[in-house]
Amino acid sequence: MGTNITDEKEKKMFIGVIWSCAAEVKILCTALLFLCSLLTIFQFFPSPLSFVSVSDLRKCVSAIPTSPPPPQPIQLDHDLQNGVIKRSFDPRGAAAYNFILMSAYRGGASTFAINGLSSKPLHVFGNPSYKCEYVPHNVTHANESIIVDGNKILPDWGYGRVYTTVVVNCTFPIPVGESGGKLVLRASTNGGGDTEDTHTDIMTVLDEGSRSVNFSIFNEPPKYDYLYCGSSLYGNLSPQRVREWIAYHVRMFGEKSHFVIHDAGGVHPEVMEVLRPWMDRGFVTLQDIRDEERFDGYYHNQFLVVNDCLHRYRFMAKWMFFFDVDEFIYVPKDSNLKSVVDSLSEYTQFTIEQRTMSNKLCLTEDEGKEYRKWGFEKLMYRDIKRGIRRDRKYAIQPRNVFATGVHLSQNFAGKTTHKTEGRITYYHYHGTISERNEPCRQLVNETNLKLDTTPYVMDTSMRDAAVAVKRFELKMIGSALQNTRQ
Repeated sequence: MGTNITDEKEKKMFIGVIWSCAAEVKILCTALLFLCSLLTIFQFFPSPLSFVSVSDLRKCVSAIPTSPPPPQPIQLDHDLQNGVIKRSFDPRGAAAYNFILMSAYRGGASTFAINGLSSKPLHVFGNPSYKCEYVPHNVTHANESIIVDGNKILPDWGYGRVYTTVVVNCTFPIPVGESGGKLVLRASTNGGGDTEDTHTDIMTVLDEGSRSVNFSIFNEPPKYDYLYCGSSLYGNLSPQRVREWIAYHVRMFGEKSHFVIHDAGGVHPEVMEVLRPWMDRGFVTLQDIRDEERFDGYYHNQFLVVNDCLHRYRFMAKWMFFFDVDEFIYVPKDSNLKSVVDSLSEYTQFTIEQRTMSNKLCLTEDEGKEYRKWGFEKLMYRDIKRGIRRDRKYAIQPRNVFATGVHLSQNFAGKTTHKTEGRITYYHYHGTISERNEPCRQLVNETNLKLDTTPYVMDTSMRDAAVAVKRFELKMIGSALQNTRQ
């Protein structure tokens, strides 16, 4: 009896408490109902009008720390019924990428070039293949997508490391893209790396808007007479050496020339100060390619870089030159660059002989005033050792070239010649571009000498050009670079 009375009192007390808080409970329930309704409605609003989107909520949830997934079970060896031990191989992680896209460009109304990197072992020991598809933006029965086999070119002569350079040529049977469309690459491993896994990566490599392609450019005269495609610049480069190089070659190549510089980490602020006046005058384009350092290719992926430059500017220049920033093109005083290339116009490619210069021997008469002279002005001794092979550099007529290399191209239509001695050469000051100290480390006073079994002869050809180059720089960009450091 007493227990029943007690229970009844507790019930009345609980009801009394709830009744006394009824207003607060109603407000709480109403607020929760309103919030849930609001979130439900907002997911149907356009994103600019949404205060809290579903994706935002997902981000909030994903930001909450979660424990890593449990490890996969080990694939154990086991005995077969015939008494043989079946051994297991348990793959984990990832190998080199199948394809790393850098760029894709038109080569005409029906042709394209795709430039990228791919796993070197995949190409050395496997047989990967490529297919190209052009998908019009407005697909109709009369305007359907077209698929063709891609022709792969490996232009780096086997020098690749983890990655090798790949140029994929896509040639369609008819002109494509007059009303816009997408170029799609299908890169297949064909069992390379794992014979049980033929993996295909599908990627859009080029997206062209309606009437965005200027088809007339493929037949128009080029904008430039000469265009320089530079290899990857890296390391702690000397601003003064870069200053000398660009002034010398702008003067030689003339007003209808352009220089494409690729920064792989070598264009630090002092080098940028040297390039800036020439960029402002329209002679230099600087491209930041530092992200290529993620992928281990030959010499900062320079084969990839020069092929991108080739196809990017293929229809903008009559001649393209490929050499380094410690190398100086030279033609005899009684000639000029135009007369040389005109005499070689029947060739798609010509190579250029090297003259190797000492990077430390200077004249005794320059003692005490070396710092006032430019590098190619004071380094006057040429290596004349016989019986050794010296690398050549080259120039091409790019419209006839499909892929290129560092020292020459092997993929082109037409003829090449190496017989250019006496007409054009280049002076190579090896290592000076990355030397931030005074290069004159040994002063001599002979016209001929031998140092460490290497014979040298005095060569004043470049020294004789120094005064004219300095005047040219002053005329073109003023005195902005007069205080440039080594």
